[in-house]
Amino acid sequence: MQRDFESLLMTCRERKRNVCSDSRKVRAGDIFVAVPGVTEDGAKYIRQALEGGAMHVVCKSVPEECIQLPGEIFVLHPDPREALWRLAEARWDTGNLPLKVLGITGTNGKTTCTYLLERLLTGLGHKVGVIGTVTYRWPGHSEPSPLTTPDPLSLHRMLGEMAAAGCDIAVMEVSSHSLAQQRVGGIPFAGAAFTNLTQDHLDFHENMENYFTVKAKLFLEQPKIDKVKVINADDPWGRRLLELCPDALAFGRNQEFGQRRHLYGELLSADTDGCRLRMHYGEKEWRLHSPLVGAFNASNLLLVQALALEIGVEPASLEILSGFTGVCGRLEKIANPQGRHVFVDYAHTPDALVNVLKSLRTAGFKRIITVFGCGGNRDRSKRPLMGEAVAAYSDVAVLTSDNPRFEDPIAIIDDVLPGLGAARELIVEPDRHSATEKALSIMKDGDALLIAGKGHEDYQIVQGVKHHYSDQEVLRELLHCD
Repeated sequence: MQRDFESLLMTCRERKRNVCSDSRKVRAGDIFVAVPGVTEDGAKYIRQALEGGAMHVVCKSVPEECIQLPGEIFVLHPDPREALWRLAEARWDTGNLPLKVLGITGTNGKTTCTYLLERLLTGLGHKVGVIGTVTYRWPGHSEPSPLTTPDPLSLHRMLGEMAAAGCDIAVMEVSSHSLAQQRVGGIPFAGAAFTNLTQDHLDFHENMENYFTVKAKLFLEQPKIDKVKVINADDPWGRRLLELCPDALAFGRNQEFGQRRHLYGELLSADTDGCRLRMHYGEKEWRLHSPLVGAFNASNLLLVQALALEIGVEPASLEILSGFTGVCGRLEKIANPQGRHVFVDYAHTPDALVNVLKSLRTAGFKRIITVFGCGGNRDRSKRPLMGEAVAAYSDVAVLTSDNPRFEDPIAIIDDVLPGLGAARELIVEPDRHSATEKALSIMKDGDALLIAGKGHEDYQIVQGVKHHYSDQEVLRELLHCD
């Protein structure tokens, strides 16, 4: 007789049974969930999980080779992905944790916003955990993040560990992949924020409409139903999302909000000294000077302030944000003895490149030199668009490699070149170290150099092998920094 899934959930909740979706990690007494993956189906490894000591296997159907085994071993579920997060939620009792979870989604800006929120909330006396592209961290713990949003088992476990460490707020980046693959299923979001939507990940989502629909899940489907929502009204996809979320707080730099609640921010200046903003929220008005360079950071600052207001932070406390100097790899300025204006940024989409290059252009530099490439085994359609963005806003374009993965770097470069037809000056150098060296060699006083694409990443993936490579380290070496 096969066991009922609901009774298995109860057992998992009461006995804190270990749940696993990797057959190699199964130990005696574990529950193994055979999840269909992107490249392989977990059902292929049921036998291996049983040999590892799995007490129960959750799957769509019992494999032929296992039919002779006792029926109570197998628990059938039509959607193993859903079964995985429900078991994870039961194991860690996530819905009852004394932890407020805030999720940020969108194409660009997620990482900067989570860092800004961490700085603000920590300054207000909260204990904050962060899950995102750079690290997973909370007081007493930090680890590099292999995924922007981890798998459900890791995610629910980390939230449980955050609560055990005394955290009262968790801030997390929510990727479109994680929403599509139910990785954030069962997470009791108390707040959701939308940055923007621009072309990215179309190798996965196929088109922008699908991409938007997946992003909207964080606002329309994820519990809690009564969570606060803040949405960028300057973004066309954000305006569509606002139509679906009449209770959301809109924010933006364009004063076009109709009759809805909104946070309006005037960008008073954006130069090498940072951003100056004047905010209007109902009858309240205040100013903020942030050292973050780039007009696009005004949207990040507005999002964070909007979300903070929605969870009860007073405008006077938002001054804490003025002390935040930036995130690793997000328009990060590399200090050097020559005093050159050298920046590293994670921009790896056409829109992100436009935003960061526009910001450097309006900051008043004489020339902008941009080193960039495109990742292999990813959306090929954005490659010429990235070339167009660099050509439009740079004086010198230096085209190189950026994680070619299993593709030929020269073939990737060939895909980008049609977009660089209007480039004022073009240098093609497949070796990223040499490309950076050449870019530095042509810099003059008053120029800005942007090394785009990798940001915080410290590796290059070539033919599936990860090699250590850090743009920051290379720049410091070439600039003879101590």
